[in-house]
Amino acid sequence: MTLSAENYLAVVTETMARVAAEQSEGVRRAADLIAAALTDDGVIHAFGTGHSEALAMEIAGRAGGLVPTNRISLRDVVLHGGAPASVLGPMLERDPAVAHRLYELVPVSPSDVFVLASNSGVNGAMVEFATLVKEHGHPLIAITSREHSGQVPSRHPSGRKLADLADVVLDNGAPYGDATLPLPGGGAVGAVSSITAALLAQQIVVEVVRRLVDAGQTPPVYLSANIPAGDDHNHALEARYAGRIRRGS
Repeated sequence: MTLSAENYLAVVTETMARVAAEQSEGVRRAADLIAAALTDDGVIHAFGTGHSEALAMEIAGRAGGLVPTNRISLRDVVLHGGAPASVLGPMLERDPAVAHRLYELVPVSPSDVFVLASNSGVNGAMVEFATLVKEHGHPLIAITSREHSGQVPSRHPSGRKLADLADVVLDNGAPYGDATLPLPGGGAVGAVSSITAALLAQQIVVEVVRRLVDAGQTPPVYLSANIPAGDDHNHALEARYAGRIRRGS
């Protein structure tokens, strides 16, 4: 396949259609878990490292999204945990120990649900964090690449991967290495995992809201902060979850 924007669009379009079709049941199961948690006054905690952090941003704190959401990031150990900024770096996601500090910093309640994203699903911090989530009895939804994860070894001492721990696993459809258009000298360009993960995240949110509406509830959904009265609407909803959700990090 030649390198062109048009060919990349064709690959993305095909991949999104395949993911939407193949993961529809998983999306419904994820929405069931989240709707049940919200009905029980729970909060959604979303965590991703590297480019998978974009998934957490799709879930937490955006226009058209659910208000009772909390975005977890590796930099929380600095912003909220007092660690020096020098700890941050590309290798931190491979360290299982940081997961314990991250979990301690999460304003978690028993009814909360977690959505974790990792294209590879093998790095130590993510697998350890997923382990802690399940040890504390929370529902866990994972978004990962089945193809990539299946071809690389775990970096966690247990040998487990993110998909081994989740109640619902959603495959983002990304190929091994994530990029899609091969280069003449080896390698590839045109990654897709961020796009398909965003699709899955938004599908889940829509299905959750549908369940709340069908149950006669008013879904707590953000308006854009850049429209009149958006701030007032959003702040009133956020006040219901004071101390349980973070914004601005």
